[in-house]
Amino acid sequence: MSLRIRILGCSGGIGGRHLRTTSLLVGRSVLLDAGTGVGDLSLPELAAIDHIFVTHSHLDHVCSIPLMVDSVGQMRNSPLVVHAIPATIEILRNHLFNWAVWPDFTQIPSPGRPYLRFEPLRVGDHYDVGAGFTVTPLPAIHVVPAVGFHIDSGSGSLVFTGDTFSNDALWPIVNKIENLRHLLIECAFNNRERELAVISKHLCPTLLAEELAKLERSAEIHVTHLKPGEIELTMQEIEDCAGHFNVKLLQNGQTLEL
Repeated sequence: MSLRIRILGCSGGIGGRHLRTTSLLVGRSVLLDAGTGVGDLSLPELAAIDHIFVTHSHLDHVCSIPLMVDSVGQMRNSPLVVHAIPATIEILRNHLFNWAVWPDFTQIPSPGRPYLRFEPLRVGDHYDVGAGFTVTPLPAIHVVPAVGFHIDSGSGSLVFTGDTFSNDALWPIVNKIENLRHLLIECAFNNRERELAVISKHLCPTLLAEELAKLERSAEIHVTHLKPGEIELTMQEIEDCAGHFNVKLLQNGQTLEL
């Protein structure tokens, strides 16, 4: 049976039913990031999620974690586990689950039986949470500590870069993935905003083309994180800069299979 990856959100912002921020449901029990798209899941679907792998701490990638754990914590028999690199865990503890912005669900309803637990990740290590695939954190370059993820079902692999900038460390790893099927890569700004992309450590179409030139394997390439109101412009610029890579716009509600 193939592994299904459901795109709950892949936009760089909100502004309509089709625009949700980043989150991918892998199988039935694992999320990659937890942006606004998580809110479209039913309560039983939310309660079935056991693990969230977080690329980085920015709000558009983590905003649903506090609401989700509050909504279904009492429906679960074990804590929801959030996996992230230590620097990201520290940010989430200090600035989100700090009692001022949101209760610390690693301590309630009791420290011995919390609704939420953090587990640290290390880039390059392989993690098997018993869902039929492995998750491997990949290097990323962003304005906060960040990673991407490699999902490997055995029969196929997906690489999700997360939010990242020009990243020479990523491509030798990706190029060794023999069963690579899907590459999800960001492009947050159009070319007129290249300077802003550089400052905020995101990609624009010209930078995207430079990154894709480092890819030596065949894969379906899906672009994510486009800004609302700039989608058509950015996709036209991607066609102009990187059309020979056949880059497709990732869509909310789309399903990928491995």
